Amino acid sequence: MSFSEFLGSERVVAALRGAFRASRVPHALLFTGPRGVGKYTLARMFAQAANCERLTDDFCSECPTCKQIGQLADPQKLMEQGLAERGESADAATVERVPLILQAHPDVWALVPDPVRLKTPVARPTLRTGQLRAVQRAAYFQPMGRRRVFILDGAETMRWDVANLFLKILEEPPGSATLILTAPSPFSLLPTIVSRCMQFHFAPLPLAEVERILKSLSQRKPSELKLAAQLSEGSPGLAMELNLGDAVEKRRTALRILERAARGQGFAQLFADTSALAKDRESSFEDLLAVFYGLLSDLLELTAGVQAPLLRNPHLTKELSALAQSVDSAWVERAIRGLDELAAGTRRNLNRQLGLDALAASLAPRAPGRDRDSTPLFDSGAS
Repeated sequence: MSFSEFLGSERVVAALRGAFRASRVPHALLFTGPRGVGKYTLARMFAQAANCERLTDDFCSECPTCKQIGQLADPQKLMEQGLAERGESADAATVERVPLILQAHPDVWALVPDPVRLKTPVARPTLRTGQLRAVQRAAYFQPMGRRRVFILDGAETMRWDVANLFLKILEEPPGSATLILTAPSPFSLLPTIVSRCMQFHFAPLPLAEVERILKSLSQRKPSELKLAAQLSEGSPGLAMELNLGDAVEKRRTALRILERAARGQGFAQLFADTSALAKDRESSFEDLLAVFYGLLSDLLELTAGVQAPLLRNPHLTKELSALAQSVDSAWVERAIRGLDELAAGTRRNLNRQLGLDALAASLAPRAPGRDRDSTPLFDSGAS
């Protein structure tokens, strides 16, 4: 395997190879884009190319160094090993004292949001102070090979006070190391960190390209391949991970919530649905919010009268079209603003189900003389 086999983001790959050829390797890179478009994969490939024993602007996948670093392709296995070694009952002090670091080669580290425990992970894993302090100490060590590489996957999970610790490394960057941050968007990081990184954005792949990739890697039926590609919104990695049955049911449940909220009826079943979604531990709450954003995006196109809309949920076209007949663009925009408030509230540990219930209640038909747009959905002081 080599850079030529990376799918999508050809300009990013070309720029990185050019940096190797010119011997001008950046000290800090920021890879942004949606989940599943290859940010972590390309970061791992960069680490291999930076240390390959045979090539200088690519990697061979065959030399001992490439093979060692290649073990990072399966971070879940290494993460489980690290958590098992630390112990299931690790307290907060132990978590910081024994940071979760994925390492298959002395010069290459991968840091992922720490779930604390393997069997009962925390709801919102984050990159922790202990992990960043370990990088701060190790970044200035001389490499055994050509270059030290530190991959911080999920950099947006750093608390901003902790991120300031990481900023110190970027202010005085080590000459023989590269730090690679991955995040959905540069706006989820401190501007001072973003400004010190060379930025590369990974765009979603075309639908046909995702289908082609899935066909070569999956045994799914053609109809399932097409649906998985549509629901992944251009992210091959996400398409491969999708449990289609669960994904479809989750979107139907979310749509039922919006339908009942629009009618102002059936709140008992609505609250049962919000409870089921909020208690789902198989996916993050951010992923759930993305489901609602996708449905509302489709509704916005339908209520705005867009000709031949490209729906994110084409399997729900009939249901979405019916709901679009009973609401207008103003209702959809209000729902999106409420969802924005809910997303912000979850960062302050707002109760998930109560947040969904409040959002649904705010979308019920307005009482005469009451302006729902004038008051926030959630108290800004909520915690």
